[in-house]
Amino acid sequence: MNKLQELPWDNPRFRNWIAAVRAEKAIVRELSKALAPLDLKIVQLDVLMNLYRHPGMSQHDLARRLLVGRSNITMLLPQLEAQGALRREADPKDRRVMRIFLTAEGEALLMRALEVYTALIDRVMAQSSAAECNSMGTVMQRIVDALKEE
Repeated sequence: MNKLQELPWDNPRFRNWIAAVRAEKAIVRELSKALAPLDLKIVQLDVLMNLYRHPGMSQHDLARRLLVGRSNITMLLPQLEAQGALRREADPKDRRVMRIFLTAEGEALLMRALEVYTALIDRVMAQSSAAECNSMGTVMQRIVDALKEE
């Protein structure tokens, strides 16, 4: 970049992108603090939410939904299993595939975590009208779509 080029922070797109990144970091920080008393990390909450919505999914499918590698899932699942939050079962049709299910304890933990999560979302999103929230969601989805891996 030379002196004749416009500096990026003078560009509204850049400035607003930075604002969005800072907001995301602030939300992650607050959610991490709020989940700590439950001995739960955000990525673990993501696992629990996905298993609640899609019981019996494979480790491969879970990794794909969370946009992480299978090795990350392989490291995460034993922690949640040790907490009694989930169980893995071999697929009866293909013994190479492990199916993952929430336990009753895992579902109870998820419900407590969702109370924390939704309270934070309500607090944050109360800064915007319903129309602004919908608009924000539309814009964020367009960003996700633009950055999706083929």
